[in-house]
Amino acid sequence: MAEPLVDQIVQQIAYVAENYYQLVVVAGLSGTGKTTALHEVHARTGMALINVNLDLSRRMLDLTERQRVLQLPKLLEEIVSAAGTNVVLMDNIELLFDTSLKQDPLRLLQGLSRNKTLVVAWNGAVSGGQITYAAPDHLEYRKYPVRDFLVLSPDLSTQQ
Repeated sequence: MAEPLVDQIVQQIAYVAENYYQLVVVAGLSGTGKTTALHEVHARTGMALINVNLDLSRRMLDLTERQRVLQLPKLLEEIVSAAGTNVVLMDNIELLFDTSLKQDPLRLLQGLSRNKTLVVAWNGAVSGGQITYAAPDHLEYRKYPVRDFLVLSPDLSTQQ
């Protein structure tokens, strides 16, 4: 039987701390338990848990579309820095994929993970050494090779 996702996350946080990019992506489709797992890790460890959509949208309310594009990386870095823990759990990252914001979400997360360990709930799938976000016909669809970050999935019995 596979180890529970919460235990996998806690175990892999220490492992990924030795990497250049300290990024753990918890990938799965909606309803697979990513958010529940992050909340349980938060309850067990006291690590900061950020609702990216909520915190980022609050900071961007008064900005123009161009200002949002330019300032999003800085605003997200401020949110992560203000979290107050060396490990930050990030949920609800959908806003990062908004095409009007013209960001590369994975690259953005990797950059932030150089200074703090990030555990990110990713709404997508893992298959054949690739991680995807959204369905191929969706405007926000992204596909990345699994490289330089760790992937855990409630759908997989082993980590990538």
